[in-house]
Amino acid sequence: MEIKEVKVTLPEPHTKQREVISSKAKKKVLRAGRRFGKTVVAAIMGVEAFCIGRRVLYAAPTAEQVGKFWYEVKKALQPLIDTKVYKLNESENYIERVGTQNRIKAKTAWNANTLRGDFADLLILDEYQLMDEDTWGVVGVPMLLDNNGDAVFIYTPPSLRSAGVSKARDPRHAAKMFKMAQADTSGKWQAFHYTSHDNPFISKDALSDLISAPDMSRQSYRQEILAEDDEIQLSWLVYKAFNETICKIKRFEIPKNWLVYSGHDFGTANPAGLFFARVQLPLPPGSPPYMRLNDLVCFKEYLPGGMSAPSHVNAFRDITRGYYVAQSVGGNVTTEEQTRQLYAMHGWPISPPLITRVNAQIDRVVGLMELNKIYIFDDCINYLEELMNCLWTPDNEGRPTNKVKDEERYHLSACARYILSSFIPETVRPQEELIHVRVYG
Repeated sequence: MEIKEVKVTLPEPHTKQREVISSKAKKKVLRAGRRFGKTVVAAIMGVEAFCIGRRVLYAAPTAEQVGKFWYEVKKALQPLIDTKVYKLNESENYIERVGTQNRIKAKTAWNANTLRGDFADLLILDEYQLMDEDTWGVVGVPMLLDNNGDAVFIYTPPSLRSAGVSKARDPRHAAKMFKMAQADTSGKWQAFHYTSHDNPFISKDALSDLISAPDMSRQSYRQEILAEDDEIQLSWLVYKAFNETICKIKRFEIPKNWLVYSGHDFGTANPAGLFFARVQLPLPPGSPPYMRLNDLVCFKEYLPGGMSAPSHVNAFRDITRGYYVAQSVGGNVTTEEQTRQLYAMHGWPISPPLITRVNAQIDRVVGLMELNKIYIFDDCINYLEELMNCLWTPDNEGRPTNKVKDEERYHLSACARYILSSFIPETVRPQEELIHVRVYG
């Protein structure tokens, strides 16, 4: 009998994907953000199991999701199909070794009835949060009993955008399974939690598109990018007062008669700047019609990495060319005076913040946000992401404390704290009181 060697090529998993694939647990629960590569994980696990003779069943509630998985599987297994030893059935989405129970199949399923009629050694339920919980309890469990099979549950925490297609009676059934897997000490279950940022191959542009999307609220961000599904997290947000519905806005051209303000966070490796313009009337074309006199628009974020002070100053001048720079504020009042003097020497004077305590600065920013005085262009994605992600540190009982979690990471939020401390939430300072006005032509 002639023996022919065939090579099956799979995508190279990134580090976090490999952690899931290599786990020896019989039941795995993967909670991950969008674009993490969940379908690739499912395809690699499915193909590897199929190639050692196992029977694999993949199920997802939408034909689109099934199509993504099936594309990866067919591409990997085409060399086997070409041998004619393995049969491809396109209409029912399966590949099998002729005359055996060795098969990999993909099907649309969202409840117990739609999953019936198959059996498997490896059952993969993708977008499990959208399925009726009976899919697993009524059909999935019995399916694996006879052969002590394995199961993989993959999900992203449900959000408003998925509510219309969900078949779940309990929208948190996947989250409850995840917590159960986390608490398991037998080794049979293992829980994995990854964010969209854990995929090193996702482009910055793709992630920017997700974050700046009109329907990407802070809650959606935490669910779909960070893959957080514990509701109490939302109460820990430091800047929950920011009303993204009306204050996250499309870019328009800032008029030259609007005064500009800048906030600066110093640091050799991670300097940052944030630039605001103060609204004057009449409003320009493309701006929201509900903006008011003296509201503030964040129109530029600056995260250049390490450069010299003269290089930063040149960049600031380019950003503000043709505008009046009314005030620049930044740095710690007591420890960074020399840095402020260095910038002043190169022609960009920066004042210390009027309010010195971090929490008091935050209170000033939150006060302005509560009155919807702060608008942010939706392409300032790094600042928007900080607002979505900045949390109060919880205590042992899950209650928010007065300490910002990982406060040193939020460089743009620090810029905002510094400059916005100069404004009073109830009334923005009138133009007559402003000093140090500069213009760069």
